[in-house]
Amino acid sequence: MKLNTVLILLTMWVPVAFCTNGPAAARVNGEEISEFRLERYFAEFLEDQGRAVGNIRNPKAYKQLRQKALEALIDKELLWQEAVKRGVVISDTEVQSQVEQTRQAIGGPEVFARRLQDAGFDEASFTEYTRRELAAQRIFADLIQVGQPDEQQVRAFYQEHRADMGRPEEIQARHILIKVPQGADAATVEAARLRLSGMRVKISQGEDFASVARAGSEDASASEGGDLGYFPRGRMLPEFEAAAFALAPGAVSEPVRTSLGWHLILLQNHVEAADVSEQQGLEMVRAYLARQHQAQARLQVLAQLRSSNRIERIDDD
Repeated sequence: MKLNTVLILLTMWVPVAFCTNGPAAARVNGEEISEFRLERYFAEFLEDQGRAVGNIRNPKAYKQLRQKALEALIDKELLWQEAVKRGVVISDTEVQSQVEQTRQAIGGPEVFARRLQDAGFDEASFTEYTRRELAAQRIFADLIQVGQPDEQQVRAFYQEHRADMGRPEEIQARHILIKVPQGADAATVEAARLRLSGMRVKISQGEDFASVARAGSEDASASEGGDLGYFPRGRMLPEFEAAAFALAPGAVSEPVRTSLGWHLILLQNHVEAADVSEQQGLEMVRAYLARQHQAQARLQVLAQLRSSNRIERIDDD
């Protein structure tokens, strides 16, 4: 559904090939990012946005999106190299735990093995890839130093925006996603729907929705039991949102089709729109400003790493 940063640990079913064979798209301090790796990541990068390569008709838009994907890979490599410089160590236990979570979220050992093969991995290279991703994630968190928002700033922001701070209608939901590739034939679409319907039957027979999501969902939220938290209207894909807001608390939807695939949705809570108290408003402002400061800090960290390391961008497609 959404990615918070370019460094969320990969738990989707099409990993980026951990490969440096073939021509280079970029080099970071001499370490190559191959065109092959960029091509595989670009497809995933677009999928996260609900898009597909074949649907991009504008060459300028295609080039801009491809460059954004390359920049994300460069950032990953910069963070990994910084983790190595600073001696960040990810234990075998942590790595194996994450690999096992991924294995279960994807659908078990057989599906996991097929997906690794499709993505150009064996289990050893995927394990090393996971170690690098965890190290990059950890060093990124260590480098981001964000203090609490200044209370005077919080109150000034609250006074300026208090008229707009009524709480919107929100729902709390979980979901299960079975992906369907863009342009898939009718048989593939139907097979995905039937697979999801089978999961719905299990839930109707008493299995826990979160457990089924962990075992079978193909969304990044699988490791959290499909938890999407609270969200207002306008946040999710239109078909998903329409189905979710129409549910009663505790109800599970029929399979819902979006550009990403088929979803099951569990509505956990529905909160009507309401005005907020001054205390609630100030808390909302603090949280908002903290997120803004963190986002700025992330950009500053990446900008500093880019400026202090040697980056060669070779890909001009």
